[in-house]
Amino acid sequence: MGAMAQDPITQKLLLDWFVDLDTPEGLRAELVEGELVVTPVPDGHHEHCISRIVGQVHRRCQTNMQFSANKGLQLKNAEGYPQDHVVPDGTFAPKELRLYRGAGPWMPCEGVAMVLEVTSSKPRTDREIKRRCYARGGIPLYLVVDRETSWITLFSGPESGDYQELRAVAFGKQLALPEPFAFELDTADFL
Repeated sequence: MGAMAQDPITQKLLLDWFVDLDTPEGLRAELVEGELVVTPVPDGHHEHCISRIVGQVHRRCQTNMQFSANKGLQLKNAEGYPQDHVVPDGTFAPKELRLYRGAGPWMPCEGVAMVLEVTSSKPRTDREIKRRCYARGGIPLYLVVDRETSWITLFSGPESGDYQELRAVAFGKQLALPEPFAFELDTADFL
């Protein structure tokens, strides 16, 4: 699809088709670097990891954060592709920004402090492709819970289409989250 996607007319047609797509129940669809990505609804361990992170953010974060699960984000496109439309497992933003109130199914990513992904059926998408998408969007922090490797990684410093820094720990250890979160994320319960 890469060669076709470079044509502006094809890009517009693909984006229009995607925005009007009616995804069957039990599946979610994303448009990532010109490719339609359809994934099944997550399993219980996937949601367990998200729940543990959200709980810690609400209890321990220095900034009052709001959370949205599966909120569609419009991101800056890779050159030659239509605009990326990505659905992170979780999105955190400072509560005072009130980003989610009144937002449509696909909202701009300005103001988002961190996105969260927990790997599932296509871990490469979360490890590599979405990482680049979120960096292009300028999202300051990208947290990946990699269930296949039992590691959690925090990417930061988005620049030139990718993150410039990363911190990673094995499940069971603590991961330091920088401002505006400013606490040690406990991953002991991820195993």
